[in-house]
This record gives sequence, structure tokens and C-alpha cells, in this order.
Amino acid sequence: MVMDGPLLETVDLRVWFPVRRGRGLGAKKGMVRAVDGVSLHVGAGETLGLVGESGCGKSTLARALVLLEKPVSGEVLFEGRPLRGLGARELRRVRPRMQMIFQDPYASLNPRMTVADALAEPMIVHGTVPRAEVPAAVARLMERVGLARRSMRKYPHEFSGGQRQRIAIARALATEPRLVVADEPVSALDVSVQAQIINLLRELQAEMGLAMVFISHDLSVVRHLSRRIAVMYLGRLVEEGPADAVFAQPRHPYTRALLSAAMTPDPRRERIRPRIPLPGEPPSPIDPPAGCRFHPRCPMAGPECALREPEAEPCGENHRAWCMRLK
Repeated sequence: MVMDGPLLETVDLRVWFPVRRGRGLGAKKGMVRAVDGVSLHVGAGETLGLVGESGCGKSTLARALVLLEKPVSGEVLFEGRPLRGLGARELRRVRPRMQMIFQDPYASLNPRMTVADALAEPMIVHGTVPRAEVPAAVARLMERVGLARRSMRKYPHEFSGGQRQRIAIARALATEPRLVVADEPVSALDVSVQAQIINLLRELQAEMGLAMVFISHDLSVVRHLSRRIAVMYLGRLVEEGPADAVFAQPRHPYTRALLSAAMTPDPRRERIRPRIPLPGEPPSPIDPPAGCRFHPRCPMAGPECALREPEAEPCGENHRAWCMRLK
């Protein structure tokens, strides 16, 4: 498909969850604003890294990108086509071209299905491979992710964590997608296994021309894989730009604090490297602060930061930050 615009785009996307605060007659209803007005884009064959501390809304955004979570407002466009208004039958036609790799491979794989059955299921459901050719296609897919064909009849519990994640990757690739959303796919793995999975993802992306949204709290992993970086805080983006620019010259105070907290492999540099401590905890997404959501913890905050929401400020080529204190 020839496209003029991005492969994936979100426009002012919001995902809220209703909650009850308290018990009995005095209970109050509220909304968890997990994703609250996110606009981003991913080009064909591009990797967008999404980072932020736990609870900032990364995983909810990941699920919303493939419509596993229903947005309350805003839009998700894939291949230029709005997805929110699609019926179940129309959405099912789109599913093969956009897939997801979940954080926990053991939980995302059916323990009662063999690997062969798990990989064959999406091919059969979506009709991407003729039934007679499915066994051969499954065998090729196993080899593609570095697993032996003889393991096809094993169950998920018979594999190591790294092998299970390879199976999860293979399952996501079974329908030959154009976009993969990877939600912290290496966070539960040993460091040596992480490197193997990251290299595998890079090889598969180059081989298949995949676009990827890679979500992680590990900044070194994100930098290794991503062309662009988006930084998220309390349901909103605070900075977005080319990976080299964001890591070399972070503009938002929150991005600087995240980078200062990332460890370096050199012990001597690690001892003298300056840190930017952030006071307190992130505010509740049920009742976010007015104005800039980061201002209660920001070392640069001024009176105006609590009065109005910041707008995106350009700070370089294709680089922007949502901060009123840049100028």
C-alpha cells in the first residue's frame, strides 16, 4: 500500500477508566485518566520508543493503539483509516496487519496449546496461509525466531523465559503484520537474554520492514532500538523527537531526570555522574494537578505552570517539548 502519511497516528487520544472512591452512600465516582490527550505518529518501517515511569499510561496507550482498550475520545488511524468507528467484522480485517507483543509471554500464551497450535491459530483465523501449508509455515516461523522445529509439539511451560518470548514474537509475526506494538517485551528477562531478544527484533524489523512502537522503562534498550523517542508522564507526552537529540539534549525537566537516573556501565562515571532527584510521588491520575501535570515535582516550575497547560514548543528539527520554561 502506497501512503502519503504515517502508518499509525493518534489524534488527541483519551482512555479513561471509571472508579469508585470510598464505600457506601458516601462513595464518589471518578475517572482514571490513564491516557489523556496523546497525539503521535509512526512511519512505515520506523521504531518509536515510548518511555516513562510506572503508572504513566504506557501500557494503556499500547493497548489502545491496537484497540484492545476502547478510547473515550480521540482517534486512532492506521494506514490513514480511522479505527474507532469500525465494526467487529471490519476491525477483524485490520488485525492481521497490526499485532502486539505483551510483557509477560507466559500469561499471553495459552498453557493448553502446543507451540505449533499457538502459531497456527492466527494463520487459520485470519486466513493468511492456506490450511494445507500451515504446518510448513509454522516450522519456518519457528526457525525465523531462532527455535528448533522439533520443539513445535511442546507446551509453553517447557520453555525458558527467553524462549517463551521468542514464541510470543513469532505469534505476533504469524500474520505478516506491518506494525508491531511491543509492551516491555524484555523487562522480565535476564540481561543476556534481553540482548538476544533485542537483536532478534532488530533483525526481523530489517527483514520484514516492520514499524514498531517499543515501550520500555529501560532507556538504554529504547535508545538501541528506536529512531524517535516519546516521553510520557501522567497520561500525556512531555517530549518527543529524534532519539539522538532527546538523549544528547533533553529539553523537558522530566526527561532530564529520567536520563540522570539511568545507570551507566562505567563504575567511575557512575560515581561522579550528577543526578536530578524528583521530590514526592507522581500525582493520582484520578485527580491530576491543574496546569502542567509535572509542576508539583519540577525543579524549574514557576507560578504560570500551575495556571495553564503547556503547549508543544519546537526545540530543534522534529523535536518538541511541552514546557513553558524552555524560553
